[in-house]
Amino acid sequence: MKYQHLGRIDVAEELYDFIEKELRVGSAISYESFWHGVESLIAELTPKNEQLLKKRVKLQTQLNNWYQKEGFSQTTYEPYLRSIGYLEEEVADFKISTRNVDTEITHQAGPQLVVPLDNARYALNAANARWGSLYDALYGTNVISEEEGCEKGTSYNPKRGEKVIAFAKNFLDEIIPLEVGSHFDVSEYHVGERGLEIILADGQKTSLKSPEKWLGFNRVNNKIESLLFINHHLHVEVQIDREHFIGQGDKAGVKDVLLEAALTTIMDCEDSVAAVDTKDKLRLYQNWLGLMKGDLQESFIKDGKTITRKLAPDRSFQKLNGERLTLSGRSLLFIRHVGHLMTTNMILLDGKEVPEGIVDTIVTSFIAKYSLVGRSNRINSQQGSVYIVKPKMHGSEEVGFANTLFNRVEDLIGLERNTLKIGVMDEERRTSVNLKNCIYQVRKRIVFINTGFLDRTGDEIFTSMELGPVVRKSAMKQQVWLEAYEQSNVLCGLSTGFYHSAQIGKGMWAMPDQMKEMLDQKKNHPQAGANTAWVPSPTAAILHALHYHQIDVFTIQKEKQHNKYDLISHILTPPLATKESWSPAEIQEELNNNIQGILGYVVRWVDHGVGCSKVLDIHHIGLMEDRATLRISSQHIANWLHHRICTEEQVNETFISMAKVVDKQNEQASNYRSLLRGENGSNAFQAALALVFEGKNQPSGYTEPILHRFRLKEKEEALLNRSF
Repeated sequence: MKYQHLGRIDVAEELYDFIEKELRVGSAISYESFWHGVESLIAELTPKNEQLLKKRVKLQTQLNNWYQKEGFSQTTYEPYLRSIGYLEEEVADFKISTRNVDTEITHQAGPQLVVPLDNARYALNAANARWGSLYDALYGTNVISEEEGCEKGTSYNPKRGEKVIAFAKNFLDEIIPLEVGSHFDVSEYHVGERGLEIILADGQKTSLKSPEKWLGFNRVNNKIESLLFINHHLHVEVQIDREHFIGQGDKAGVKDVLLEAALTTIMDCEDSVAAVDTKDKLRLYQNWLGLMKGDLQESFIKDGKTITRKLAPDRSFQKLNGERLTLSGRSLLFIRHVGHLMTTNMILLDGKEVPEGIVDTIVTSFIAKYSLVGRSNRINSQQGSVYIVKPKMHGSEEVGFANTLFNRVEDLIGLERNTLKIGVMDEERRTSVNLKNCIYQVRKRIVFINTGFLDRTGDEIFTSMELGPVVRKSAMKQQVWLEAYEQSNVLCGLSTGFYHSAQIGKGMWAMPDQMKEMLDQKKNHPQAGANTAWVPSPTAAILHALHYHQIDVFTIQKEKQHNKYDLISHILTPPLATKESWSPAEIQEELNNNIQGILGYVVRWVDHGVGCSKVLDIHHIGLMEDRATLRISSQHIANWLHHRICTEEQVNETFISMAKVVDKQNEQASNYRSLLRGENGSNAFQAALALVFEGKNQPSGYTEPILHRFRLKEKEEALLNRSF
C-alpha cells in the first residue's frame, strides 16, 4: 500500500484522497487543523483502546482460574466478580437527557432493518422500506396459504388475491374501525367539506369510530387517489384506483394498502459485511456518502429491463383545511461501526495499525455532516443528529471510551457536543450485568439499546468455557440467564428514562421465508415493551409493522417504567448441561447442525466477500446469517471439544461430510467452488476449521480475526492467479 506521511500517522492514499476530494473540500476545515487533529486523536485514544482490550483478557484469565478452582456457586460467584471489578458498583438512579432525537425513535414504535452497507442495492432497498405494500407482502409470502387453489404461481391468482384483500380489510377493521359496518362493505370513501364520509354498499353513510385517525388525502382529477390514516403513531395509506386490475374488483376501488414499516434502518459496517482492506472499507464509506448526500443510485437488469434505484422522495398529502402534510419517504438511518477489537492498516500510528472503530467514527461522522449542513437533497435527521450503533462493548469503561471518542470527533469536524448519538448493543455479558452503568456513561447521547441472542450466547459460552459443557443450542433459549437478560434490558432502559426518549430493541427474525411463523411469534417483542425489533427484509418489516398496530408499545412502557427489578443472579446463571450423557446420535446431530451452518456461511465470506446472506441450514431452510450466528456455533463446538463431549477426529470427519452437503446445496450457484478443493481444502474450509479448533483462544470468542486472515489470503491468491 502507498501512504501519505503526516507526522506520526501514515494514511493510505486511497483513504487520504477520499477525505481530501470528497469530505474536506467545502467543509471549512483547514488541511492543517484536520490532519493534525486526526493525528492527536489517534495518538491519544489508541493506547486507551489497547488497555481496554488487555483488561478483557485479564478478567477472563481471572475467571478461568476461578472456575478451575471453585467451579460454580451462586453464593461465592457474585462476590468474586465484584472483587475483580467484573461486576461494577451500580451508579445512583438517573434519567438520560439526550436531546434533538427524531420522532422515529421517540414517539413511533416499529420494525428496524439491518443491512450490509457494502451493497448499494440492498442499502437503497432498506432506506426506501419506510413504506411498503401490504398486499404484496401478503401475496408473496406464506402468511397466505397456497392451499385450495391459492397458489402464487407465475401470474396473478385472483383466488389468492381475494384472501390477501380479506386479510387487509380485517386489519383495517381492527385498527381504524367504522362507526357502522365494515371496510368490506364500503362502496366509496368520500372527502367533503366536513371530512371523511364513508358510504356503504347499501347506501348508508357512516364514519370512523375515531375520526382523528384520518389525517389527509390526495385527489387527482376530482377523484380520491389515497387516504392517510394513523394508528399508534404509525401511518397507513389506502390507495384507490377503480381502473387498476385490483381496484376494479373492489367495491370501493381500493387497489392497495401501504404501511409505514421500517421506521429506522441500521447501515452496517460490522457483522453483515466482509470488509478486510482499504478497498472494501472505501466501498462502505462511498455508499454512506451517497446516502447522506442523497444521490446514491444503483442500476440493475430485471426481466430484461434496466432499473435504476434511487432514494425515495417524501410523501405529501392534503389536509382538510388545504394545508399540505409531508411525511418522510425513507427510513431514518443509523450506521453501525466495528467494535473496539479490530485494527486497520488504513491508518498507521508510528508504523502500527490503529483501531478500526476510531477510523469508522472519524470518517462516517464527517460524511454525515453532508446531511446536517444543507448539502444533501435527502435529509436524514430532521433534528440534526447522527445515529451511530456501537457493538461488542464490554462494561461501562468501554462505553465511556466510546463517549470520549465521540467527543473528540465532534471537536475535530466541528459538530456541537452530543450531535453524534449512540446506540449501545447489549450483546456481551459484562455489559448486560452492568447495563445501567453503561447507559450512564452516555446518558446525554444514548438513543438505543437492544438485545442480541446470538452474540450474547456466544459470549456466554466463551465466558463460562472452563465451567463445563453447555446445553445444546436448541435448549439455550430455555435457559434462566436468557429470559432474565431479555427482561433486564427492557426494565433497565425504562428505569433510566427511555420512555419517549430512546429505542429499546430486540433481535433478528432469521427465517425470511417463514413469515407466517414470524407473525405468530414476533409479537412477543412489542409485548415485552420493546419499541423496535430487527427484521431481515423490507417485506418482513411490513408484516412486523402489523404487530405495532395491534399492540400499543408506549402504553406498555409507561406501565413498566417504574418496575423494580434485580435479575443479576439469574443473568449470571451459566447455561451448563445438567447431564453429560447425550447419546452418540444426539452429539453427532449437534455437530452436523453446527458445522453445516459454519461452512455454509464461511464459504461465502471467504470465497466471495459476502458478509450476510440467506444460507440453507441442514434441513434446507434459508436462514439470514451473519457473524453472530458463526460465533455461537463455533464457540459451542469449541466448548464440547474442551470438555470431551466429542473428539477432534469426530469433528474433522464431520467437517468433511458437511462440506459435501454444503457443496451439494450450492452446486447450481455461479462461481461456486468446492470447499474440499486442494490438498487441505479451500481457504474457506481451513477458516471454518480454525474457528472451531482455535475458538477457545480467540479474543472473546470473536470470529473476525480468523475470517479476516483467510479472506485476505483468498484475495491475495486470486490476485496472484490473475497476474499469471
